[in-house]
Amino acid sequence: MITAKYVIKKVKRLRLRRAMKANLRGTPERPRLIMVRSNKYLYTQVIDDASHQVLLSASTLEKELKAKLKSAKDKAAAKLLGETIAERLKEKKIDAVVFDRNVYAYAGRVKVFSDAAREKGIRF
Repeated sequence: MITAKYVIKKVKRLRLRRAMKANLRGTPERPRLIMVRSNKYLYTQVIDDASHQVLLSASTLEKELKAKLKSAKDKAAAKLLGETIAERLKEKKIDAVVFDRNVYAYAGRVKVFSDAAREKGIRF
């Protein structure tokens, strides 16, 4: 039986997501910082897996971030999003997180996002 290429790709991504999630756990001291990319926007959340709560979130969909950006999905948006989430983490007195890049390669927008957060003093 011939399987469509998009089905094979989806199965690979699900398997990779499960494998990565098995090793990444957020604690109250070091919550999990997850990044999600879509075709239009970038999203990020800080999650405490012990209590199953979202502590913080930010996205390029927010009005104050959208006003500063030309495009909500390029590297400039990723850098601004990284700086924004780092500032919000500092306000909550969280300086170390576990970075969950999801199924995305550590390149491009994901790398720019994490570098921007590191420059603001967040430890991964």
